[in-house]
Amino acid sequence: MHLKIGVILGDGIGPEIVKQAIKVLDKIAEAYDHTLTYQELLLGGSSIDVHGIPLTEETINQGKTCNAILMGSIGGDPQKSPWYQLPPERRPEAGLLGMRKAYNLFANLRPATLYHDLQHACPLKKEIIQDGFDMMIVRELTGGLYFGKRKTFLNDGVLTAVDELVYTADEIRRIAVSAFEIAVKRRGKVTSVDKANVLDSSRLWRKIVEEVHVDFPQVDLEHMLVDNCAMQLVRAPRQFDVILTENMFGDILSDEASMITGSIGMLPSASLNDSKFGLYEPSGGSAPDIAGKGIANPIATILSAAMMLQYSFDLDKEAKAIEEAVEAVIKEGYRTKDIMTEDQVLLNTAQIGDKICERIK
Repeated sequence: MHLKIGVILGDGIGPEIVKQAIKVLDKIAEAYDHTLTYQELLLGGSSIDVHGIPLTEETINQGKTCNAILMGSIGGDPQKSPWYQLPPERRPEAGLLGMRKAYNLFANLRPATLYHDLQHACPLKKEIIQDGFDMMIVRELTGGLYFGKRKTFLNDGVLTAVDELVYTADEIRRIAVSAFEIAVKRRGKVTSVDKANVLDSSRLWRKIVEEVHVDFPQVDLEHMLVDNCAMQLVRAPRQFDVILTENMFGDILSDEASMITGSIGMLPSASLNDSKFGLYEPSGGSAPDIAGKGIANPIATILSAAMMLQYSFDLDKEAKAIEEAVEAVIKEGYRTKDIMTEDQVLLNTAQIGDKICERIK
């Protein structure tokens, strides 16, 4: 198979961690007889440095010629970087929002997995996590409160702010279908999270999710209020398989889930549209304070590349090979600084990438 992959090196540690993911992808191509070509794309701070804006039409059009995009983290230190002296619409993160809109990337997938050999890094008690957990958060990414109309105005002399939360049945249906399809390939359970006891948008959400469930009778469905879900994530995370939720709730819950895995440097993510085109990136930030030191953990980006193989290209066997190689390296005691403990072997960014490549079969 020939695949063209867009590559956004990103800012801060972005280029270091993306380089390791490409190394792993090249190893997969060699082992499984695929041909990969790469198209470098500018986004975020690197685009501002060249073009003065975080996302150009040229980048959008170049990305459309690719089968998927692999991205490093973008952004810098808001207190030090000149990028944050610019208006909000010209800062690095605005480019990422623009790219999500340009490609209609409505489905955000964020797995949260606690490996058996990293249980020490989890802040929860041993009796809660037992042998670890493995969940997938499916977050609607282009609707809801973040994309609604907003205004700040004087109302009878009182400064007032309004943010509009809007969801259509079609927006809910397509993200629900994505969640159920993923659950079919996992353990067959969807937990749909809403605030249906208060919000009309959540009551519509629950109605449409139930309608979609009719087409997936092999999947168990439960509804859970968002405040209860936040509690259950730290009380009993092993109960979850696929969590389906709207934009703002997903933003909050996925960050909570990332923290109970022990290190955000282990967590990949994907943002997909309805044609399986996706943007794949680590869940963590650009960490400018450690950029260039060779100590960043590249595993989240490497696992994002595995997600790309699985969800955009249907190369499940190749994706599994990467996941098993990562797990083997962890099991053998190799660590980057963020997950290092006594009696383990400390490696730099490139060395971890090499170890993972060596274990790909």
